[in-house]
Amino acid sequence: MQTFTFRNNDTISALGLGTWKSEPGEVFHAVKFAIETGYRHIDCAPIYGNEPEIGQALQESFASGTVKRDEIWITSKLWNDSHLPEDVEPALQRTLRDLKLQYLDLFLIHWPVALKRGIDFPRGGKDMLSYKEAPLTATWQAMEELVDKGMVRHIGVSNFGAGNLSLLMESARIKPEMNQVELHPYLTQTGLVQFCHEHGILITAYSPLGSSDRAAGLKSRDEPVLLEDTTVKEIATIHDCTPAQVLIAWSLRKGYCVIPKSVHEGRIKQNLQAEQVILSESEISKIDKLNKGYRYVNGDFWVKRDGPYAMEDIWY
Repeated sequence: MQTFTFRNNDTISALGLGTWKSEPGEVFHAVKFAIETGYRHIDCAPIYGNEPEIGQALQESFASGTVKRDEIWITSKLWNDSHLPEDVEPALQRTLRDLKLQYLDLFLIHWPVALKRGIDFPRGGKDMLSYKEAPLTATWQAMEELVDKGMVRHIGVSNFGAGNLSLLMESARIKPEMNQVELHPYLTQTGLVQFCHEHGILITAYSPLGSSDRAAGLKSRDEPVLLEDTTVKEIATIHDCTPAQVLIAWSLRKGYCVIPKSVHEGRIKQNLQAEQVILSESEISKIDKLNKGYRYVNGDFWVKRDGPYAMEDIWY
């Protein structure tokens, strides 16, 4: 299985199981089956609403001997309502209780946006905290303290642009080690990828298949369907594989961790088998040229008329 290496030589499996949009009642079996099939990287977050069920699946997988704790990589994230330094450790403690773990392998700041305690999604600016009220650098310092305490092994961010990463690195004692961002052939983010590579920051690609199963309220009218792209389908035919496998193989070849989500056994298997799809240089080039700069998750839900954030703040 392809892996990537952190600065202390810890390794992470490049291909993991995403759990965003995996419903309670389905995610337990999906995680257990994925581990049995060979996945050794599970991506989680408390806002997904399914960490207790994932924790039960992990516990049963450990108890059965299917996998040992130190053989699997577990990532989770700090939600936006816990950016104040005093809220960071309690948020992690809740996640550890839900996942039934003593530590996380990787803990990420989920978004560069702060909400008031107890708010999942803001209805207006009154539910939000500005950068002055909740500086990202203060949140990051609290994340560093979690490493010192052995509660997490690595820390990073999600949905951060080069500007916000640079802001953290100016004062960071522990540099961000991962940036999890939307990445696929319609959104190649070349500049951000180059920045991360130059600074030794690994990349995880979320929504690698175009996130067609996300909620209707997050979709745009007539948005492009990545899995139906003609070029992707033609390459899939050549390799006798699925379009999803081509997209996963592209991410792996580009040097990204990739976390496709599924709760279906057949697709979970197929996604793992994408590691065996070897794309040629010309095929990679053809896929690269599909870039539209199109975000399926554009972050506009954080921009409120009376709120502290503009779109340029989200992706800065």
